[in-house]
Amino acid sequence: MTDATHVLKAPETFFIDGAWVAPSGNKKITVVSPVTEMPAMEYPEAAPADVDRAVKAARAAFDTGPWPRMTRAERALVLRRTADELDARIERIAQDWTAQMGAPIMIGRMLAPQSAQIFRFYADLLDGEDFSFVDERIRPDGGRTLISREPVGVCATITPWNAAMVLLSYKIAAGLAAGCTFVSKPSPETPLEGYVLAECLELAGLPAGVFNLVPGGAEIGEYLVRHPDIDKVAFTGSTAAGKKIGAICAERMARVTLELGGKSAAIMLDDADFVAAMPTLAAFSMPNSGQVCFALTRILVPEARAEEFTKLFVETVSRFKIGNPNDPEVFFGPLSKLAQHEKVQRYIETGKAEGATLVLGGGRPDHMDKGYFIAPTVFTDVTSDMTIAQEEIFGPVVSIMTYRDEDEAVEIANASSYGLSGAIYSADTDRAFKVAQRIRTGNLTINGNIVDPTMPIGGFKQSGWGREGGIEGMNSYLEAKTISFA
Repeated sequence: MTDATHVLKAPETFFIDGAWVAPSGNKKITVVSPVTEMPAMEYPEAAPADVDRAVKAARAAFDTGPWPRMTRAERALVLRRTADELDARIERIAQDWTAQMGAPIMIGRMLAPQSAQIFRFYADLLDGEDFSFVDERIRPDGGRTLISREPVGVCATITPWNAAMVLLSYKIAAGLAAGCTFVSKPSPETPLEGYVLAECLELAGLPAGVFNLVPGGAEIGEYLVRHPDIDKVAFTGSTAAGKKIGAICAERMARVTLELGGKSAAIMLDDADFVAAMPTLAAFSMPNSGQVCFALTRILVPEARAEEFTKLFVETVSRFKIGNPNDPEVFFGPLSKLAQHEKVQRYIETGKAEGATLVLGGGRPDHMDKGYFIAPTVFTDVTSDMTIAQEEIFGPVVSIMTYRDEDEAVEIANASSYGLSGAIYSADTDRAFKVAQRIRTGNLTINGNIVDPTMPIGGFKQSGWGREGGIEGMNSYLEAKTISFA
């Protein structure tokens, strides 16, 4: 078993203008262990004066500093060095994540290497010939026009606790490749990933002021979003918070990308091999105890095969180990915090009250008398008008829904205000592809669940605006300028 006594090292400073600086105020934030329910770390919270200083540094670094003016090869070199530094800290990243928010160390060790992969992807993009910052076009009159893609400017990032390092890396790596500068506010529950990345960027030789870190809560986040010198905001989190951020940005026409919630559906077509589907379907219906935006929380099965599927799914999920997330064999750890635990429990009670049938879980595991644990929970007899079929629960709760034919399956899958991810299982991949084209969602996998950081991710409808990952992720940090020659 992994050392269960991993101690979080509380930061005492902020990273601003290339230096580790003391806070201007004395407010503190406490991180509570979701396993012990006891305080695990206390660290300083930024004040508006700290944010002002960070934004000023980022503004100067963009307006007059070297980073936006460096060659592609020079920026790529810094990104590669950052990836190397991240690789050297994989175990630390995984351990810190587990200790801060209770993610199973098994998942942390699988996810931690992706951050370096993201930085290398954008370094390769800069070094390659498939992408250009300047394209030449010939006008209908025979004249010459250049389309120049230039960095959007000073960017603010606000990231959540459920996959802090990877979600931060998506934003920072793409934006740095584009030539932007940053002020970053991590989630108050998981600040350490931002500190690790700042450390890696500093050692990689990033010029002063290009990346700045100011941890804080919602008030500091709003202050940062409203700051007149922020040109773009990149946010990952709840749809409710995203709507507020989007509205604030609209007031002053700041650019914004929003990666928000999901209520993703897995459609089991009538020819699907249920046994073959189980390894990916069971794992990705409740990854990280369901605290993942792309979790497949609605599973649509043919009426004629519903009993067969439910029995197999419940048996499979029941075999996953629940317990201390430091144990490398544990798949289900606790929820991240008390408020999340209480919220998920309310959803479970609502599901029962609205007529869904509880076939697994529904409360605290019998062997866990402490910590924010909820056993994997499965409902059947769920219809689209039920709360648990419509709202993002963000916990280990799955709804099994039935359909009569393919058209109804598509209708149920699309009967959601969200549109982030999804999956289709079928023995006929051509048929599955045609169904996939009818689903209003940003990401789909046929016969599995793939999230590749080199490919774009993002949502339709209330799952967000814009894309992260892939070339599309860097494009969101660029403005197109048309320069015509008369």
